[in-house]
Amino acid sequence: QVQLVESGGGLVQAGGSLRLSCAASGHTFSGYALGWFRQALGKEREFVAAITRSGGNTEYADSAKGRFTISRDNAKNTVYLQMNSLKPEDTAVYYCAASGTWLRVPSRVDVWGQGTQVTVSA
Repeated sequence: QVQLVESGGGLVQAGGSLRLSCAASGHTFSGYALGWFRQALGKEREFVAAITRSGGNTEYADSAKGRFTISRDNAKNTVYLQMNSLKPEDTAVYYCAASGTWLRVPSRVDVWGQGTQVTVSA
């Protein structure tokens, strides 16, 4: 089973950018759809973005459309989330996720990363 480790979180001012990375171990990386979820303090974990096994198709939450871009490099076993025009409401712990099917909801996720904190100051 694949294991996921996120990096790239931090503190940024509103309007700024961050790129999250998620490195995977294991020989079956390309067999998983991958995605990002986030969980703000006191709120439920919510979907942000997902990408198919080949990288040919993506899906975004409405809150991420036009600002965030998900991509993957199967040769490097890594998935990325480029976040631009960040807002204070984007503040959350961001989790990388993998699924053998699709992962629009947390219940479809097979593997979670440990999470990385993103804080956007006003």
